[in-house]
Amino acid sequence: MTLSNDDVAARVHRYLETVANGTADDVTALYAPEATVEDPVGSDPLQGLEAIRAFYATFESLPKTTELVTVRAVAGQAAFHFRIVVDLGGGATSTMEPLEVMTFDDDGLITSMRAFWAESDLVMA
Repeated sequence: MTLSNDDVAARVHRYLETVANGTADDVTALYAPEATVEDPVGSDPLQGLEAIRAFYATFESLPKTTELVTVRAVAGQAAFHFRIVVDLGGGATSTMEPLEVMTFDDDGLITSMRAFWAESDLVMA
């Protein structure tokens, strides 16, 4: 059964909430076993849950917030724009507003994630 557009949008919201407040294991649980992550687009894609977990573990201990700007959910896929602010400590933050494209399987697990951003999109304050 293909997910409804509302189901896909809800999964994007859950992903962003989990990135902000969950552990690397929590985020990884949102992915299908054979999933791929290309973050940023143009980098070597990560494949499989072990590699994906290692990616999210690199920043899981840093306090962060996420805010969805807009999402388009159609036919088991989503394209969305969001803001992530990471507290680097000592009053320093990094802010980025990537565009991401995700595909989902019939169980609602992420099968691919591609993040569109460049170093010049990262704002340090």
